[in-house]
Amino acid sequence: MTHLPAATSAPSEQSFSREAGRETAMAKDILGEAGLHFDELNKLRVLDPEVTQQTIELKEECKDFVDKIGQFQKIVGGLIELVDQLAKEAENEKMKAIGARNLLKSIAKQREAQQQQLQALIAEKKMQLERYRVEYEALCKVEAEQNEFIDQFIFQK
Repeated sequence: MTHLPAATSAPSEQSFSREAGRETAMAKDILGEAGLHFDELNKLRVLDPEVTQQTIELKEECKDFVDKIGQFQKIVGGLIELVDQLAKEAENEKMKAIGARNLLKSIAKQREAQQQQLQALIAEKKMQLERYRVEYEALCKVEAEQNEFIDQFIFQK
């Protein structure tokens, strides 16, 4: 006899669970239209669980993107620092080259000035040599005259 009441109670339980399921579905539809949803733990949420999941995924993707951007900025910062260092070194080498070129020009000008001074000194020495030669010739004449005078003086005595 225990089977009979169980058989009779089963259809009423099934109809009750069907009605409860319909009511739950209707409640979910009404709440869904109002913008309220149930999650997998049957907690009431303002957002649709699918939208919530997409939001979480988007948040994770954004975090990954921000991390990658941070790594990119570090790499670019290192590259910029390296390029700045190379630019400074290139500028220093350029200044050294300009200084060496100016020094070379200065040395060339100094040599040219020294050459002109030496040429002027040579010209001055040539003029002095010519004066000494003329003076020597004059002294040779005077000596010859004096020797002749001495010879005449000796012969006259």
